[in-house]
Amino acid sequence: MVIPSVAISLPDPVCDAAERLAGELHVSRSPLYAQALAQYLERFSAPVVTATLNATYEREASSLDLAPAQAQSAALPDATW
Repeated sequence: MVIPSVAISLPDPVCDAAERLAGELHVSRSPLYAQALAQYLERFSAPVVTATLNATYEREASSLDLAPAQAQSAALPDATW
């Protein structure tokens, strides 16, 4: 497997914190950044976001109060769906 080399620019505080964490974990920056990016991508993948939203809507009411619902309806032009 070919692993591409990527150059990125990071703010100094982020870079410094990453250097410290890499040292604490006894890994180089490359695997640290690769693992962090993999976790970020997983966290924001469509199925994960959908599952999180579904869980939220199961716990929370998603209906509108009557007054805002009527105001929204009145603001829209008549249209056939």
